[in-house]
Amino acid sequence: MRTLKDEIIEMIRLEGPLTVERYMDLCLGHPTLGYYTTRDPFGLDGDFITAPEVSQIFGELLGLWAGLVWRDMGSASPVRLIELGPGRGTLMADALRAITRAFPTMTAALEVHLVETSPVLRARQQQTLADAGVKVTWHHEITAPLAGPVIILANEFMDALPIQQFVAMQTGWHERLVGLDDQGALMFGLAAEPTHDGLGEAEPGDTMEIPRAGQRLIRFVAEHIVAHGGAALLIDYGAFAQGTTDTLQAVRQHRFVDPLADPGQADLTAQVNFERLANSAALANACVHGPASQAAFLVSLGLHERAEALKTGATLAQSRAIDAAVTRLAAMSERGMGELFKVLAFSHPSLKALPGLHLVWSPDQRQADEDT
Repeated sequence: MRTLKDEIIEMIRLEGPLTVERYMDLCLGHPTLGYYTTRDPFGLDGDFITAPEVSQIFGELLGLWAGLVWRDMGSASPVRLIELGPGRGTLMADALRAITRAFPTMTAALEVHLVETSPVLRARQQQTLADAGVKVTWHHEITAPLAGPVIILANEFMDALPIQQFVAMQTGWHERLVGLDDQGALMFGLAAEPTHDGLGEAEPGDTMEIPRAGQRLIRFVAEHIVAHGGAALLIDYGAFAQGTTDTLQAVRQHRFVDPLADPGQADLTAQVNFERLANSAALANACVHGPASQAAFLVSLGLHERAEALKTGATLAQSRAIDAAVTRLAAMSERGMGELFKVLAFSHPSLKALPGLHLVWSPDQRQADEDT
């Protein structure tokens, strides 16, 4: 059987080395051999576990967040609740349950739209949301569901968008490429000529990661929100500010593996550069909120209170499982989800306060800077 690795090697032989951005795009999104188009990667039997699979509380709190934002939008009707990369549909199912309970009038105004390219995951989402109580529509790309006021949720979506990598040498920044060694195996290398993109000064060996796909997406979505109303919430693992390290990684069966070993058979991700995404939203004149740690965000929304409510009437084993899930979601250790994952939002300029996050930039600030 022909593998994605075979196709990539042949492509390099015919066309030359691939950029890291192109390589990631093929590994994750190839129409027949890509990672996300061929499997359900979630859970203990998959390659990784995301927050919605850890506890129902995560999705419920995001549903409450969406409801509070909707209320502050003036209870817009209709309003589109859009999720990017909805996994198994678990987050949306939990969010809708919380919305129905806390904001029953929102349900009548709600249109749910899921952006999903994987036929495998789309089928799983349809099963999960079969009894959601609202109409759910699926799309292959974000352009289709954007209409009127929107509330957008994206959990662990941005980290899977392809990035460019550049490595600093004495001669300047050189783009990192995927080519072939003398034995015909995949290997990393650098473009012979330096880039002229003006990436700034650096020490030789430093790595710069540019999420151009993510920046384009955020700019596009932010422009719609500024024009039509709403907000977007991004939760992902990454850093507050731009770093100069290589964060590209591959995960298979809950273990880190060589990103070049088996293209299409492992999840490829890179840490999200929240600073660049925030700047993209600001350039569209959206208000920017955060980023904050996932722990701080969830706690401010009532993580512990919801956990105590769930423990009412629970068995000792169930109570311990709830406590373990809360600890996992909010752990502030170096590799804990509470610290490693960050939360960033952007909104229409009229929404200067969003639940759980601090306003860090608004178009008023730009106007004030121009006036001075």
